[in-house]
Formats: sequence, C-alpha cells, structure tokens
Amino acid sequence: MNKTQLIEAVASDTRMTKIEARKAVDAMIRATVDALREGERLTLTGLGTFSIQQKNERVGRNPRTGAAVKIPPRKVIKFRSTVDIE
Repeated sequence: MNKTQLIEAVASDTRMTKIEARKAVDAMIRATVDALREGERLTLTGLGTFSIQQKNERVGRNPRTGAAVKIPPRKVIKFRSTVDIE
C-alpha cells in the first residue's frame, strides 16, 4: 500500500473526502516525524512503537574492492510491531 492508497482507505473508512483524508494523513506523518526528531518514542496502540536507535561507528567493506570503509555513527528509526499477522 502506498500513500495514495492509504488516503483512499482512510477516506472510505471515515466518510471523509479525499482532500480531508490527505490532510489527516499528512498531519499524522508530520506529527510522527516531529516527535522522532525530538527524540520521543511514539506508540500507536494496536499497531506498534516507533523509536530512535543510535548506531555506533563501525568498519564496513566496499563490496567491489574489498577495501575497509569507515561508517560514521548515525541515528535510525526503529519500528516494533504489536500486530500479530495470521
């Protein structure tokens, strides 16, 4: 499912117009990004939890040459699902 399909699903499920649904989806995405940038954890009950994880500096390998490459430290988004798909 892509963003357009999500907007259509929200619109049909809530009886909103597609424009209203797009605004709602965009607002949710914006709020999620803002919370993660602030270092907050975001829990959506019934779906899962988004959090920020710090990755340490490490040494990797260039697959073409085999040369060692320094990979700098970074922050990544981690998602842990609470949904059982079966």
